[in-house]
Amino acid sequence: MVFFITSSLGEMATLIPVSGSFATYAGRFVDPAYSFTLGWNYWAQWAVSLPSELSALGIIMGFWTPNVPTWIWSGSILTALVAVNVVSVKGFGESEYWLSAIKVVAVIVFVIVGLAVDVGWLGSEPGTGFTYWTIPGAPFKNGILGVFNVFVIAFFSFGGTELVGITAGEAKNPRKTVPKAINQTFWRILLFYISTIFIIGLVIRNDDPSLLDSAETDDIKIAPFTRVFEKAGLTIAAHVMNGVIFTAVLSAGNSAIYAASRTLMTLANEGKAPKFLGAVASNGVPLWSLAVTTAVGCLAFLGIIWGDGLLFTWLLHLTGMSGILTWLSITIVHLRFRAAYKAQNRRIEDLPYKAPFFPYGQWLSVVLACLIIFGQGYSAFATRPFRFQNIVAVYLGLPVFISLFVYYKIRHKTQLVPLLECDFDTGQIILDDDDDDDDGSELDEEQVGLCEEQDTKDVDEEADGQEG
Repeated sequence: MVFFITSSLGEMATLIPVSGSFATYAGRFVDPAYSFTLGWNYWAQWAVSLPSELSALGIIMGFWTPNVPTWIWSGSILTALVAVNVVSVKGFGESEYWLSAIKVVAVIVFVIVGLAVDVGWLGSEPGTGFTYWTIPGAPFKNGILGVFNVFVIAFFSFGGTELVGITAGEAKNPRKTVPKAINQTFWRILLFYISTIFIIGLVIRNDDPSLLDSAETDDIKIAPFTRVFEKAGLTIAAHVMNGVIFTAVLSAGNSAIYAASRTLMTLANEGKAPKFLGAVASNGVPLWSLAVTTAVGCLAFLGIIWGDGLLFTWLLHLTGMSGILTWLSITIVHLRFRAAYKAQNRRIEDLPYKAPFFPYGQWLSVVLACLIIFGQGYSAFATRPFRFQNIVAVYLGLPVFISLFVYYKIRHKTQLVPLLECDFDTGQIILDDDDDDDDGSELDEEQVGLCEEQDTKDVDEEADGQEG
C-alpha cells in the first residue's frame, strides 16, 4: 500500500506541484466537498499527532528524570520545535537531516547486533535461528484478531509517507526530486521497518515476560529494541535506545508541525478555512497556521488530568483511522485523475512520472484499505471482554470525516467535477531535468526525501541547506 499510495501521489504532484497537494487535487478531480473534507481530515491527523508525540516525549524523558513532571518536557520541546519551524523551511529540512542520521545509524547497528544474537555470535545464549516462529501462537500472535489489532499502530507509524507529495510545492525541481524521493521511500521502508520487525521476531519470543511487564508498567527499559541489545550483553542498551527513540519521536513531532501548518495554509488559500490562516511571513512560513497547529499541540498537557498513557492511546487511534482514510482518498483521487486525463485525450507518455502497475495497484490499495477499516471494527467487537469504548476508539475518525463531507456539500451544493472540466493546467511548471539552478528558496531533493513517514526520515548525503 505504501508503494502504490506514494506513486499515485507522486504522479499527480510531479505534474501539478502544490503545497497541501492531494487536498487540492481532490477538489479538481473529484468534488470540492471532498477537498474540504480531506484537507481538514489531514490537518487534524497531523495536528492531533503533535500532542501524541509530545505526550510520548514527556514519558521518554521520564526515564532519565522521573521526578520532573512530563508536561514540563512536553512544553519545552514544543517551544523548540516551533522555533525551528518559524525560522524557515530550511529549519525543518536541516533538523530532519540530523535527526534522521541518528536513526539511520541506530537501525543499521540494531540489525547487525540482532543478526549476531540470532546466530549466537553475541550474548550468552545459543543462537535461536527461526525457532521463535514455531512456538505456540507464532507466527501470528492471537490469529487474525492480533493482525487487525496492530494495524492502527502500524498506520500511526507509517502515517506521513505521503509527505513526499506535500513537499512538492516547495521543491526546487519537483519533476526531478519527487520521483527520486518516491522510489527511495519504498526501499527505505523495506530496510528500516521490515528489517527491524524481522530481527525482533527472530530474537524475542512472542510471550517474553518482559514484554508483558512493559505493557503493564510502560517501562521503556524493556522495550523490544532494548531487549535485543540486552540479549547481546550490552548493558548501556536502555540509555542508548531511549535516546534513539527520543530523536525518532522528536522527528515525528517536527513533521507534524510542518505538515499541519502547510495543509491549513492551503485550505485558507482555497477559501476552505479563515483567510488569515493563509498569510505567510517574508521567509515563506505560514505563521498563523503554525500558531493554530501549536495551540492544538497543547492538548498534550491534558495528560496531567487524564494520564499520559490514556491520552496517547486515544490520540493514536484517532490519527490511525485518519491515516487510513487519507490513503484511501489519495487512491480514489488518482483514479479520477487518470480518468479525466484520458477523457481529455491527453497523452500518458507526457506525464513526468507514471505510477507503476496502474490501475491494478490502486484498486488493490482500495480493497486493502476497506478490509483494514472493517477488520479493525471486527477485532474491537470480537475482543473479550467486550468494551464499547474499543469500537469508539477505532472508528472515532470515521464519523468526523463523513460529517465534514456532508456539511460542505449541503452548504455549498457542490457536484462531482465532470471529467472534461478537470483542471490540469493551473499550477503546472515546466522545468528541464538538468535545471539545478539554486535560488535559495526551496527544498532540495535530499530534503524532499526526508519528508516520508514519521519514523524513517533518512538521507543519503548532506542537504544543500536551501532556504524557503
